[in-house]
Amino acid sequence: MLPDPGAAPTRTDAIVIGGGHNGLVCACDLAARGWSVRVLERRSVLGGAAVTEEFAPGFRNSTASYTVSLLDPDVIRDLHLAEHGLRIVERPFSNFVPLPDGRFLKLGGSLEETQREVAKFSRRDAERLPQYYAMLERAVTLLRTLLARTPPNVGARGLASLRDWIAGLRLGRQLAHVNLEDKRDLLALFARSAGDLLDGWFESAALKATLGFDSIVGNYASPYAAGSAYVLLHHVFGGVNGKPGIWGHALGGMGAITEAMATEARRRGVLLSVDAPVAHVLVEDGRAVGVRLEDGSEFFAGRVAANVTPTVLFEKLVGAEHLPAAFRARIGQYRSGSGTLRMNVALSGLPDFSALPGTSAAPHHASGIILAPSLAYMERAWADAREFGWSREPVVEILIPSTVDPSLAPPGQHVASLFCQHFDPDLDATRHPGGWDGAREAAADAAIATVTRFAPNFASLIVARQIHTPLDLERKFGLTHGDIFHGVLALDQLFSARPILGYADYRTPLKGLYLCGAGAHPGGGVTGIPGRNAAREMLRDGRA
Repeated sequence: MLPDPGAAPTRTDAIVIGGGHNGLVCACDLAARGWSVRVLERRSVLGGAAVTEEFAPGFRNSTASYTVSLLDPDVIRDLHLAEHGLRIVERPFSNFVPLPDGRFLKLGGSLEETQREVAKFSRRDAERLPQYYAMLERAVTLLRTLLARTPPNVGARGLASLRDWIAGLRLGRQLAHVNLEDKRDLLALFARSAGDLLDGWFESAALKATLGFDSIVGNYASPYAAGSAYVLLHHVFGGVNGKPGIWGHALGGMGAITEAMATEARRRGVLLSVDAPVAHVLVEDGRAVGVRLEDGSEFFAGRVAANVTPTVLFEKLVGAEHLPAAFRARIGQYRSGSGTLRMNVALSGLPDFSALPGTSAAPHHASGIILAPSLAYMERAWADAREFGWSREPVVEILIPSTVDPSLAPPGQHVASLFCQHFDPDLDATRHPGGWDGAREAAADAAIATVTRFAPNFASLIVARQIHTPLDLERKFGLTHGDIFHGVLALDQLFSARPILGYADYRTPLKGLYLCGAGAHPGGGVTGIPGRNAAREMLRDGRA
């Protein structure tokens, strides 16, 4: 709820619109430098899409975002998240991939263990795997140098362009030391399809599917779409507990991350308000000076940072008269849409996979379980969604976090996250009456049926289910077209072009207004980096 007007000021140095993880990081960094900051969150809980909620009596789970790897280690350290209770446990190995022919592939653990698994399908692929991982690690090392940088602001004018020109020179000097082969690999990862990349490395369909899954996560496209290799790369720059390239579970769910951030924000004096939906950014003399809430309340600040999608900010919260017409037109062409259906299910027991039988908790139950046996399967899923509206045999990743965190479910029972591709963000309501509201249950049934083909007892285990279609993700979390990354991760919407050329430095055409969410560089995932980078630029500009 909003604070008592008599107890809290209506003017602060900064206002942050949106209490998701990037907004909280931005607020914490500003407050650390002595700024007074207010965060305004539309929902009744802080955390944005990184929250833990009860979805059935006794069953809690991460509602939307569901697994940890990309969270920046500097953010974890500087915001004292571990001291505020955050604990992340690693998966026993990365992925378990059951196959229709009764075989399975386990990926992760030690390199030797992974090679033994891959050799079941191809000795050649097992031998090549270390070279592939080394290539990815070199590319990731280059990518990490870019993450915390403000991109050169191509097309800017005045002082900003001078600063960006100098930053570009520094970046150019740094990249000049990179050898030509690594530059070629990086170019391929930014521009090529994941399918073409993996076909050039490996011959095993199961291995290519396991590695290629990351290329379609939150990406409504075929794994053979140009640029999908970058989406793959975007998912491998993280790590857990100092170990690069692996994924883990936050004990207590993803809400444990944002709850720890909120604790640190309060410690730094940030004013946190929930049930406070912003209706408009207030503008005076060409400058953002505050916000008006839907209930008419007004709050003022020298700087305003928006942790919402670029589409929401510039088409809903800022009046068109305050933005250049060309900028508005470009924002109208900004592409969003992950093609994701996100489910939480309460289970009476554990799934019994035909490829690896057993209903007692085993390491594969605690891994990321990928149901997509080949790149061709993924491509068919996308094509089916384009034709029908959703894939009738979707790509599904299952996580069962209660195997490592019993607090999420009653004794002997479990919760599972189902992350499902592909589901058309703009479902044709003429073909499917009621749009996603009318198709929600049928689409969810397709996902359940897919899991049950690999684990025959799965459907019978379901006690309750929570379904989020792309439309639900938009309505509940403000994710335009259900886009989990706040905009497609494509070459024309990355780095200096995110959200559009000329405005990549977290500033906007409206003075005093900044973009601090995943619609800014480096994009989506629970990283905290856009919020941190935006705060740095705000601090450079100083209090208004």
